[in-house]
Amino acid sequence: MTMDSNMTISDSTASRIASMREKQGNPNLMLRVTVLGGGCSGFKYQLDFDDKKTADDVTFRGVVVTDESSLPFLQDALIDYETSLMGSAFKIKNPNAASSCGCGKSFSTKM
Repeated sequence: MTMDSNMTISDSTASRIASMREKQGNPNLMLRVTVLGGGCSGFKYQLDFDDKKTADDVTFRGVVVTDESSLPFLQDALIDYETSLMGSAFKIKNPNAASSCGCGKSFSTKM
């Protein structure tokens, strides 16, 4: 699918997913980012690994996939993989989020 969409995937995210592909022996493995209604702030992110795409999916850098319904909520977002002493995780830095909860997985929008 071709859309006028812009989501940035950091090099650390692409590297981590490449590592997961190698570890799992699955060259089609991608990080699926979905925005769902719910969560303590109105919307929540769901992150899963997936090796299948549907007709309404959009792929970024060949390693991150999202569906057409989630895409407007992720416009201009950065998907990053951060490592710290407390652990490692994929983080979403979303300029469309007006606020987010303490867990970082729930947000309200400016839309």
